[in-house]
Amino acid sequence: MSASEKVAPASDVASQEAEPYRSNLEEYERSGDDKPPYYLTYAEVKLLGITGVGFFLDAYDLFIINPVATMLQYRLFGGDSLPSGLEGFIKAGANIGSVIGQFGFGYAADYFGRKAIYGKELMLIIFATILSISDPTGSLSPNGALIWLGVFRIILGIGIGGDYPMSASITTDRARLRKRGTLLAYIFANQGWGSLVGSLITIIVLACYKHVMNDEGKTSRVDGVWRIIIALSLIPAFATLYQRLTLPESKRFEAAKNKDAEDEKEFQRLKQQGDFNLSRQPQASSSAAAGRSEESSATASIAEEKRDLEKGSSEAGGKKTAEIAHAKKAHWAEFGEYFSEWKHARILLGTCSCWFFLDIAFYGINLNQNVVLQQIGFDGSSGTPWERLFKIAIGNIIVTALGFVPGYYASVLTIEKLGRKWIQVQGFLMASLFLGILAGKFHTLNTASFIVCFALLQFFFNFGANTTTYCYPAEVFPTKFRATAHGISAACGKAGAIISALAFNSLSKKIGTPSTLWIFFGCCLAGAVCTFLLPEVRNRDPDVVYAEELKVKRAKTLSS
Repeated sequence: MSASEKVAPASDVASQEAEPYRSNLEEYERSGDDKPPYYLTYAEVKLLGITGVGFFLDAYDLFIINPVATMLQYRLFGGDSLPSGLEGFIKAGANIGSVIGQFGFGYAADYFGRKAIYGKELMLIIFATILSISDPTGSLSPNGALIWLGVFRIILGIGIGGDYPMSASITTDRARLRKRGTLLAYIFANQGWGSLVGSLITIIVLACYKHVMNDEGKTSRVDGVWRIIIALSLIPAFATLYQRLTLPESKRFEAAKNKDAEDEKEFQRLKQQGDFNLSRQPQASSSAAAGRSEESSATASIAEEKRDLEKGSSEAGGKKTAEIAHAKKAHWAEFGEYFSEWKHARILLGTCSCWFFLDIAFYGINLNQNVVLQQIGFDGSSGTPWERLFKIAIGNIIVTALGFVPGYYASVLTIEKLGRKWIQVQGFLMASLFLGILAGKFHTLNTASFIVCFALLQFFFNFGANTTTYCYPAEVFPTKFRATAHGISAACGKAGAIISALAFNSLSKKIGTPSTLWIFFGCCLAGAVCTFLLPEVRNRDPDVVYAEELKVKRAKTLSS
């Protein structure tokens, strides 16, 4: 059995209802309707394994860059701090690249198709990782070595950023409606495991180097530690590369493209002949009202349209080359026309602004955990270089284990019951509460209180907006615009992360860490407000809504 044949069942999981299925999994999927959404089939587990690795690597990279930067202090500067500008550059490099990757890969996935693009972002991650660990620290000047690392971290970020819209779209295209949010939350939960594994590997590799670094005093051997830590991320990347490259196109994406072309062809025929049946207009208008209702379930007429859309995939083989070329040429114009309407632009504004405000606070905290480690006594301010590094690694795993991983799985278990909007609003508000406590009592909280407060902050970041801002763009936009809109939303988030990475240290020095935390507090409140621009997307099929909107538009055009 070929790899593509092995993966094919995962695409069959895509169908929203059992009735229109034409796969050998029909009976099995019908039997699983009574199981909770977080219960996964083998095909779903396999799909999540393929798509989740990018988020594992994203978090792994995010959290190892802090200890790696400290290791480079001892390798390049004799233990002195890195130049502030270059430190910000290597920490923000991956986020800078992510903005490019999220927009570029997102648009390419909609324009060329998921299958044509998927896997290329992982190849870029592998290439950049290999070049990063090839940094010639012994040949270049200290500043030159940091610039080398920063440049390839930008390329690494392009690949990591590209994974956001790609994996989100590929999973949503294949997800059943009742499990869509759960599958997306499962994917994003890999960030928690990435950060946890990154902390564990740092501890293990440092333990292996204890004798040579601590007992023999060869501190320069830390050069091998950071290279090994980064290089180990290649294992999951290589493990899933072939599966990504051979993953077939989803039926939903093919159906959306085919249905659009067929509808446009029929529309042009009716327009030329003038034989449009005006008696259909009232029905179309009533369906449009259902489509415009952002929080209602699909009506009977919408369900019928949905079945028609999915059946369109069976006629893909008969589509002419000229029609395919026309569809691609018109894609960007259709994208602009779709978002020129306020009801759609408002949603895009909501997904972008919520993600932007979240990442200012989230990355501001997590890219600068030295402030937190200092407060809990794990900043490595005393002892030998090895002892300092090891203490920082222990502090990182304490912070990660306490609040980071549990928050993701609270979202996984409740997202289909509570809804995305409720989780996002309460997550922003609770994060604001704990940021306010940390800001107001920063210098007076004892260690235990600080740890508890910070752990709860991390928990509500992840049982909240850090998960739902990823899910929302993948669920609220139609298939043909989904990857592009998701990429734009994610890029806005990374813009916030870049601002935090570059401005946190200078702001903390100018106005103090508590005042900086108050800024993060305000960002979380702003994110809660912007969430009200968004509809609840639980049980909402954006393709059905979009199809009904197009039907009404064409009816109005032909009747005028």
